Amino acid sequence: MLGTHRHHPRGTGLLVCAVLALSLVPAAAEARAVTAPPPTAAVSMGDSYISGEAGRWKGNSDDGSAGRDGTDRAWTGSTYDPARVYGTTYANGCDRSDVAEVRSAPTVGQAQINLACSGATTANIFRASHGGRSFKGEAPQADQLASVATHYRVRLIALSIGGNDLRFADVITACVEDYVVYDSYCHTAQQAAVDARMAAAMDGVAKSIDEIRAVMAAARYSPSDYRIVLQSYPSPIPRSGENRYPERGISRIETGGCPFWNVDSDWARDSLVPQISDRLAAVAASRGVQFLDLRDVLQGREVCSTATRQATKTEPPSAVTSEWSRFLDYYYLQGTTQESFHPDYYAQRALGRCLTLIDARATGNWYCRNTPGRDASGMVLVGRAGSPAPCPVPLDDAPAPRRPRLTLPKGTGQRW
Repeated sequence: MLGTHRHHPRGTGLLVCAVLALSLVPAAAEARAVTAPPPTAAVSMGDSYISGEAGRWKGNSDDGSAGRDGTDRAWTGSTYDPARVYGTTYANGCDRSDVAEVRSAPTVGQAQINLACSGATTANIFRASHGGRSFKGEAPQADQLASVATHYRVRLIALSIGGNDLRFADVITACVEDYVVYDSYCHTAQQAAVDARMAAAMDGVAKSIDEIRAVMAAARYSPSDYRIVLQSYPSPIPRSGENRYPERGISRIETGGCPFWNVDSDWARDSLVPQISDRLAAVAASRGVQFLDLRDVLQGREVCSTATRQATKTEPPSAVTSEWSRFLDYYYLQGTTQESFHPDYYAQRALGRCLTLIDARATGNWYCRNTPGRDASGMVLVGRAGSPAPCPVPLDDAPAPRRPRLTLPKGTGQRW
C-alpha cells in the first residue's frame, strides 16, 4: 500500500550492521591468510664447501683426548656426537652443519635452507628428468629446490659445485701420497689431470645454473624475483713461505696435518685454485649470474699458516688466532678424513658473512677476503674485474709414475 511506513525499533539497524560486521571477520581473516605471501628463503646448493663440512671444528689441536682442547664441538662431556653439528645428515654423509654458509647468514632470508651435500657433483644438481642423479639417498638438488620454491619465496640461491667433477679429493690424496710415501712431487701429473677434466666440469656447472633457472621458471618465478650467486673455492693450504713447519721432517704430517712439498703447495695456492676460480667466473659471466670469488678467503688462516696456531690446554681456540681450515687428521684420528681441508667453524661463519655482504650488492662480481686479526666481522668485499683464466704456472719436474694409493690408518672413517 502506498504511503505505508514500517516502524523499526530504535537501534535495530545498528544491531543488524554489527551482526553483519562480525560475520565478515572470519572471512576477512581467512582471505588474509590465503593471500599472505610465504616467507622468504635463501638456498644453498652444491658440494661440501657449502654444505658445512668441517663445521664441527673450532680450529685444530694435536691433542686427541677429550674435547681436543676445545676444538671439537661434537664433544658432549662424556662422548662424541657429530649429529650435534651435522644433525641427521651425518648418517648419510651430506654433513650439513649448523654453521654452514647459508645458516651463518640469517638476514639473507626468513628461512635459510641448505640442500648441498658433501661429495656432490654437477650431475647431483640436475633434475632427474634431465639426467640428474640421486645422491646419498636424496633426490637431485634441483628437484628438492622445486619443492622449496613452492613453499617459500626464494630470493637468493648460492651455488658451489664443480670441485668433485674435477676430482679435487683425488688431487689432494695424490699430493699427500707423494709427500708421505713416495718422496716425489704431484703438481705436474695433477695439473694434467685437472686440465683433462676442466671442460666437462665447467659444462656441468653451466648446466647446473640452467637447471636451477628451469626449476624456478616452472614455479612461476620471473628472473627478477631471485638471484643466483656462483662461488669458487678457497685454498686450504698456504704458500711454502707462509708455512710454519719445516718442509722436511714429521711435523707437517704428525703435528700440522699439512703434508705437502713446498713446490706442490705453491702450485695449489697460486696456480690450481686461481685457475678453477677464473674458469668458474667465466661460467658465471656466460650465464649472467653473480660470482663470489673465495680464493683468498682463508689467506693467513690456512692449516699450518705462520699467522695461526693450534689450540692447546692453556691457549683455547679463537677466531682470531686459530686455523680456519681443517687439517689432515692422519695421525691423531679425530673425526673423519672427509672433513680434511674444508672450512671449519670459524671459516663457515666468515663465509656466511661473505654471503650477507654480496646479498647487499645486487650486481657485480666480488672477491671476499678476511682482515688479519679480525673474526668473521672483518670480512670485506673487493670488486672483481673480469679477466681470462691465466695459464697454469709452469713448474719443472717430470710427471710422477702411476702408483698404488696411500692406505690411511684404520679408524679414520674416510668418506671423501
